[in-house]
Amino acid sequence: MAFVRTKSGGTNYASPGELYRDLPRRPGAVPGLWAHQSEMLKTFTSHANKPDIALELPTGTGKTLTGLLIAEWTRHSRRSRVIYACPTQQLARQVAAAAYREGIETALLIGRHTDWPVSSHAAYEAAEAIAVTTYSSIFNSNPHLAEADLILFDDAHAGEQYVGEAYSVDLSRWKSPTEYITALDTIAPALDGIFLERLRNAQPDPGISADVRLVLPLRQSDMVTKLDASLGSFSAPHNYSYSMIRAGLASCLVYVAYSGILIRPYLPPTHQNHLFSGARQRVYLSATLGEGGELERAFGRAGILRLEQPDESTAPRYGRRFFVFPEFVEGGDTAELSRAIVAEAGKALVLSPRTETAMADASALAQPGWPVWGVDQVADGMDAFAKLEHGACGLAARYDGLDLPGDACRLVALDGVPDQDNLQERFLQSRARAGAALAARVRTRVIQGAGRCTRGPGDTAVVLVLSSDLSRYLTRPEVVAALDAELQAEIRFGRENSQTTSDHDVLSNVQAFLRQHTDESWRTQAEPALTDYRREMPQRMPEGTAALSSCVQDEIQAWAAATIGAWADASRHAHEVARLAGTGGVGTAGYRAFWIYLEAAWADLAAEQTGDGAGRAAAQRLVRLAEQVMGLGSWVRQMAPFPAMQRPALCAVDAHAVNTIATKLDAGVNQGTIRRRIGEMHAGLDQRDPSKYEPALTELGKLVGATASKPPGAGRCDSTWCWGNELWLALEAKSDHEPTGVVPHKDIRQANDQLRLLAADRGVDAAPAESATVVISPKPSIHDDGIKGAETHVHLIAPSTMIEIAFDVSSVWEELLARSANRTLQELRQLVADTFNARGILPSQLLERVTHDPVAAKGL
Repeated sequence: MAFVRTKSGGTNYASPGELYRDLPRRPGAVPGLWAHQSEMLKTFTSHANKPDIALELPTGTGKTLTGLLIAEWTRHSRRSRVIYACPTQQLARQVAAAAYREGIETALLIGRHTDWPVSSHAAYEAAEAIAVTTYSSIFNSNPHLAEADLILFDDAHAGEQYVGEAYSVDLSRWKSPTEYITALDTIAPALDGIFLERLRNAQPDPGISADVRLVLPLRQSDMVTKLDASLGSFSAPHNYSYSMIRAGLASCLVYVAYSGILIRPYLPPTHQNHLFSGARQRVYLSATLGEGGELERAFGRAGILRLEQPDESTAPRYGRRFFVFPEFVEGGDTAELSRAIVAEAGKALVLSPRTETAMADASALAQPGWPVWGVDQVADGMDAFAKLEHGACGLAARYDGLDLPGDACRLVALDGVPDQDNLQERFLQSRARAGAALAARVRTRVIQGAGRCTRGPGDTAVVLVLSSDLSRYLTRPEVVAALDAELQAEIRFGRENSQTTSDHDVLSNVQAFLRQHTDESWRTQAEPALTDYRREMPQRMPEGTAALSSCVQDEIQAWAAATIGAWADASRHAHEVARLAGTGGVGTAGYRAFWIYLEAAWADLAAEQTGDGAGRAAAQRLVRLAEQVMGLGSWVRQMAPFPAMQRPALCAVDAHAVNTIATKLDAGVNQGTIRRRIGEMHAGLDQRDPSKYEPALTELGKLVGATASKPPGAGRCDSTWCWGNELWLALEAKSDHEPTGVVPHKDIRQANDQLRLLAADRGVDAAPAESATVVISPKPSIHDDGIKGAETHVHLIAPSTMIEIAFDVSSVWEELLARSANRTLQELRQLVADTFNARGILPSQLLERVTHDPVAAKGL
């Protein structure tokens, strides 16, 4: 049948919501707009001429349809080209399918531009259809899309992963071994000899895997030129990546680890991308906007107008999750309990930052006979997995774009904190202690991952928290308080019902949750508790959030200036970033130090270019200030000095340790005795028996130049390491703890007292500044009451941390024993200082290694 209509001049719609009523929707389209979607569209319409707008629409609240309506309204009303960009091809296909159901014309342009359908490409260029594509089609050296009036970015909260990747040369040691070695040889002059030797070893030693260093080629003689030659010699795909940053190579940072080398600017210079910056408007759709400038950093755009959810009461709930923490069940069998829970759910989606972990977990959780799938089986979408009756699917770093609603999958398992997606993140998180700048990004990944199986208001799913680091992460008050009240309540309820129950009770609770249609206990017992918790738990942003937001504009301007070699301008903006970051208190101290160091580097080069001696002296003072702000154990000390600069002198506590060890070497040591002591130390640290473990801790302290002993009396810690009155460590060894359950409140109460007791022993009023008490336990977390009652000096580490330190200590002593003969005392001091520093066992560095996980809440 052929229908006839007379030609019409078209309709001008006042808003996207008005246009929605006239769309020729197909079967499967949504029945209508939710109230919150209509409100958001009205709000957007009143700001439709702003150049950068971000819309906050949490998972499961109709984000895609809202974005498509804005895109279609803009295309229709302005008769202009519109791009709808997605992080992945899979998500782009989902968006195109959703648009088809709603009667919105799209042109799916994904993959290589040479493979794009000619008719689809032409429809976009004629503004007859919305181009649905991926971020990579926009952020590349030669985009093949005609300039657009509007570019809409879906899942913008994941933007840094995809935009930053476009402006990076990432050299994996295993995937690109030749390129890795070439780049390592080029930057070798900026690395100390021992670290370089460890990187070149065929097999990683226990301590090297987690270490990451920063190199600034800009302040190393001729290194930018040599690095350009090295990177320019690489073939695909690295040559394409390099073309994105080559013009601004001098401003790039290099992150070096055993696993790989990453070369990139800190912030992407998106202002150089004409397709992106030339659009009249950019709209960012995000499940969460963040409050600290994360979106601006991800896209390199300042002044993004945020349109938050108009009224929470109008938005549907995104489903119900039951968080289960198997490792918190005291005395339980974590692996068996996890398998039993997955068996009840019938299927599992497993998400982890690393592929090998995700696949190992999926295999371990799958019941006999279940298929175990990976990324290859779901490359075109999750539909096939959704249709499986049973199965497990393991995916890495896929926290967005996976939809498994209803009964498609009732369980998502999360393993690992997604806080180190690349080497830049790892450096900022673990070395620079600038995790505050990443906090919202990490929280969002966890939130998104937990929501993969609850896509609508009626969906229910178990969230199985597998790893000790993620279990610990989700107990930190500053992390949980920044989540919305509903999610806070779900995590609290799950934590409490894992800490105080048995394996049998946990499994019974899971069964009640999954069978709510026949079992009333969840509705009558769990839901009232969750409602009460939600009302008690307001959302609170961490300390320093406002400071991070205030400095983002200067960050973008600083990197834009550095990209074109305007070093004086870059340093001035960096100075302002550091000043503003400093208003955030201790929560942003690491980030402030990072920017002070960048200011120093850029100011030093600017002064060198103009022959300004006073300016260079000021830059050197800035380096010292960065180290001072970071505190003991700063990464700044391991940076190669700028030209004509000397390394700063050791701080007092490090000098104390170096002098102690050098004096012993000068007096003569029995190599056989030292090696025997080291062997006994390793043997003791491998034991759970406190009678063997605790003396090994004390021996380890002596080998790093401390006065180490076990204090006498009941209720005292198991070993103390004192470097004069410069720094003390009180070690509470709980080596006999089971690796399940949580550290009890009583252990934290006891830890609180240890520095005061030690001060009394030594006849002083208080412990030296920055001294710490360290609880060594294999348990994944702390009891809630312990977290609330902990003093700020109390920290938690796993026994594996002490094993790594012990390995580094024994390696240092082997070096010292081999090289200490026939040296003067001064030469021995230099040898000890260099070898201790290279292995990270100076007292200040040891403090950094054992204080990453404070028990008390940070920044609240």
